[in-house]
Amino acid sequence: MFGTSLHWTTFFYTLINLLLIILALVQSNRLKHTNLNRYIILGALLILYNLTGGLLPINDFPGPFITQYIITYGVAITMCVYVVKYLYNEYDIAVLKFRLTVSNIAYYVVACFLLLFLVPYYFNKSIELSRIYFSVPVSAICLYICWAFFKKISDPEKPYPFVVRRNRFSLVSITCIGLLPILTVIGDYQWLTFSVMNSAFYCITCMEIDRYLYFLENKGTLQEVFNYYSNEKKNPITSRFDKNGLSRREMEIAMSILEKKNYKQIAKDLFIADSTVSKHASNIFKKTDVKNRDAFLKQFSST
Repeated sequence: MFGTSLHWTTFFYTLINLLLIILALVQSNRLKHTNLNRYIILGALLILYNLTGGLLPINDFPGPFITQYIITYGVAITMCVYVVKYLYNEYDIAVLKFRLTVSNIAYYVVACFLLLFLVPYYFNKSIELSRIYFSVPVSAICLYICWAFFKKISDPEKPYPFVVRRNRFSLVSITCIGLLPILTVIGDYQWLTFSVMNSAFYCITCMEIDRYLYFLENKGTLQEVFNYYSNEKKNPITSRFDKNGLSRREMEIAMSILEKKNYKQIAKDLFIADSTVSKHASNIFKKTDVKNRDAFLKQFSST
């Protein structure tokens, strides 16, 4: 399009992503208890990925030809790692097996790019061969991450529908990211690769929309908490916790506490550790100025 290598589908996805970011900015500014900064950053990375991957390489680019691939691969790696970080945070995952933290995944992929893409290119000047050398080991680690993530959030007992939907969106999203190195080996099919990558973002978008609808559906459960923050807003002396309000995960846990669920059941429903629930619950109690669970239920339970 426009005399460039940009495919019309990539341009279309970029426009959609820009619209979603604008809507997220408006929504984040409007809502009192929701922070969409992570989502906005992810959307911006997807737009950057679409533009760099869709427009580059070009013949009249200043500097060495390989610089363009360093830019495109650098943006793609950053975007993929951020999606993994996004989903890790969604489930409060610190590490999977084999020390697969977000930082270790980033180090591994960057090392593969330096040693298996740039070094071979320096000797053979072949982008195709360098692409294969880089993509094969990265494909292996991506497929393993997808499998380990699936095992992490799978449970024989069916949780409530909101969590089921979130799990499905998350699995599709991380699978799309895991397919990127495989699609890179297959060839430069921009319409296919960018459709898969943007699908990861749209799954996360559906996840955020579903969370918002879930909060609206259960607004009555948290009404007393919302009233508390409404009153606190009028008070010029507020603590750091009160000023920030509850995070989205804390809102989910607060609703579960108000539904009289114990920490073990909440952890099972949300696919997180018992200790993680306890940590979030402590933050909730601090932010709402109560001492413990019983005091929280007494002050905010509508029943």
